[in-house]
Amino acid sequence: MPTPQSLLQLIWLASPALPVGGFSYSEGVEAAVEWAGIDSEARAAEWLSDQLHLSFARGDLALTAQAIEAWRASDTPRIRALNEWVMVTRESAEFFLQTEQMGRSFVEWLKLHHADTAEVFADLPATYPIAFAFAASRTGASVHDGCLAFAFGWAENMVAAAVKAVPLGQSAGQRILGRLAQEIPDAVTRAMALGDDERQAFAPLLAVLSTRHETQYSRLFRS
Repeated sequence: MPTPQSLLQLIWLASPALPVGGFSYSEGVEAAVEWAGIDSEARAAEWLSDQLHLSFARGDLALTAQAIEAWRASDTPRIRALNEWVMVTRESAEFFLQTEQMGRSFVEWLKLHHADTAEVFADLPATYPIAFAFAASRTGASVHDGCLAFAFGWAENMVAAAVKAVPLGQSAGQRILGRLAQEIPDAVTRAMALGDDERQAFAPLLAVLSTRHETQYSRLFRS
């Protein structure tokens, strides 16, 4: 069981209020409203559930589990390899911008809390999953719990984007978040079981929607 201190630190790391800019990205949700028929609570819930299991869990969530372990082992070559994987698997300019900007902002925030942050990231332009994994590795919580926090933070941001973009009411948003919260533990378990050869970032429709979002006529979000 996590200690109260480690649990509170994970809650903090997962908070949408963290000043890393996650609220400004919809990760394709806004484009899906325009071109993929996401026009109701039910369709938004299905879209985000599919994104959780088919994209997020197989890619960034699995990588984050591996990165937490690498940070704890001080395995710098492994951390660099995982960071490179994130960068080369972003399938659009918007997705690359998101992971780069959120990673940079997360590192700046971490400098306020860990004295060695500047030294650790001096020559490592960390992507968001790598920066999050560094912070999670310092909490003392298990890898599993760190992944739960990472996934729930992602879910909160995505639901907030859907509430604004569809649009949906706050109660509908909470129902969707409740569904995702029920599905996240299984997604984390499967993500943690993936090896390097099984981890993947292949979501063609999401990539197409992301590129179309770059020229979408009216936009609230940066992705």
